[in-house]
Amino acid sequence: MSVRDDAITAHGGGELVDAKAPESERASLKARAASLAAVKLSARDLADLEMIASGAFSPLTGFMGEADYVRSRDEMRLASGVPWSIPITLGVDEATARSLKTGTDVALVNDSGQGLAILKLDEIYRVDRVREAQAVFGTAEDAHPGAKNVTSTPPWCLGGKVVLFEEIPGRTFLEYRLEPRQTRAAFRERGWKKIVAFQTRNPTHRAHEYIQKAALEVCDGLLLHPLVGETKGDDVPAAIRMETYKVLLELYYPKNRAMLSVMPAHMRYGGPREAILHAIVRRNYGCTHFIVGRDHAGVGNYYGTYDAQKMFERFSAAELGITPLMFENTFWCNKCLSMASYKTCPHTDADRLLLSGTKVREMLRAGQAPPPEFTRPELAAILVRAMREAK
Repeated sequence: MSVRDDAITAHGGGELVDAKAPESERASLKARAASLAAVKLSARDLADLEMIASGAFSPLTGFMGEADYVRSRDEMRLASGVPWSIPITLGVDEATARSLKTGTDVALVNDSGQGLAILKLDEIYRVDRVREAQAVFGTAEDAHPGAKNVTSTPPWCLGGKVVLFEEIPGRTFLEYRLEPRQTRAAFRERGWKKIVAFQTRNPTHRAHEYIQKAALEVCDGLLLHPLVGETKGDDVPAAIRMETYKVLLELYYPKNRAMLSVMPAHMRYGGPREAILHAIVRRNYGCTHFIVGRDHAGVGNYYGTYDAQKMFERFSAAELGITPLMFENTFWCNKCLSMASYKTCPHTDADRLLLSGTKVREMLRAGQAPPPEFTRPELAAILVRAMREAK
């Protein structure tokens, strides 16, 4: 089977999971859920539920049972052997766990108590969250936001299939919130056969634009696929990021070669292991290629610059079913008079425009736009305005 054909199938080689109840059954499921024991979901749980229900987390049909959890944590695979690099669990406190029985159904509700889904409870099991954080993130320190999220999650887990009967409230960017079946249909409509995805939680600067367009030289279309679930507090808000993406695509990308859609997942800051998950998810959205740049999904100094790229060496192309496109750090070079990378530029750092994220944030807070060689002026104006309004 070719990489293209393999990529068009859902991860694991099957069909996309559809955990949404048919419209004709939703009212009865809603009524039934009202009589069941209820488990309240956090914002991160809701994001995972949406990813499961839409098929973005295929082949997962629900929150992980213990066998999938353990093998995912320790070997980056499901119990079946299919690659899966980060556990997806539903954590509850001990009192809740002891009040429930396997073989029963449980209502999953949001913070206001609104029923959204039914969980067919197959397993209740206890995990070591510190061990999980250490395995997934390489640390259990609270300074690592992903590790802190895991260690603060209760250790009891509920495993089983879910059936979503209500659209998750509070969903944003509905115009751009395309589910895997919808992005696949959009690719077919456009005639794209080789589709490259770009994951981002930040505004796109010139380095990102450069590698996206380099990828477009070998692919038919680009899916700019920003993550709009929960991120850490000092990340640029999703609404501001979306404004920059729309301007960029409108002014600097060919209309028939790029599209914007959001991914509702929350950010785990899992570095190399999250890079694998991001690739798997983009396969489910119908992409054949996935850009992996420097410090993908990283945070602080927890991961080496190219550790995420090296992680892909642990899996065969056939089992991931999506082709990673690896890029070096890119920058503007004053001697090349163009964007370049360490692979293509023979000059020294003194000739290169190298700005840290900290330096860029300082400039924006001071009302100063970064140089146009670093950020398009139209995007810099949006960021300066947002920083000013946030004061």
